[in-house]
Amino acid sequence: MNNQAATAVHWSFWVIGSVALIWNVMGVVNYFMQMNPDMLEAYREAERAIIQGRPAWATGAFAIAVFGGTLGSLLLLLRKSAATYVFIASLLGVLVTTLHTLGVDYDFSLGEILGTLFIPVVAAFFIWYSKRAQSRGWIN
Repeated sequence: MNNQAATAVHWSFWVIGSVALIWNVMGVVNYFMQMNPDMLEAYREAERAIIQGRPAWATGAFAIAVFGGTLGSLLLLLRKSAATYVFIASLLGVLVTTLHTLGVDYDFSLGEILGTLFIPVVAAFFIWYSKRAQSRGWIN
């Protein structure tokens, strides 16, 4: 078997990598929206209070989550194994941000809780998928 056949990338790799990039870029856009006082006016008052009351360490974790996820997605699409490590850093940022968000004194709806808990699941999936892609020889 030649080397090209051993590392042929399945079409789903490009789809999942592209979806990962779009997902994480949406997180970056959300980050910038939350950092912009003019954009915050569009949020509900309770959401603004959570964002404006967020400590610097939670904001930093949010930045690590979204920028790390975006970088990890780019590395995945560039077929670099470093994507896994960057996705791990992103997941750590997601977990810190999630713990802070759920710890805020706010009456979350069930949908908001499930939506918040969905984010670490997606981040963990990106780690798993990048490891799977590496084991298949799609990234190195």
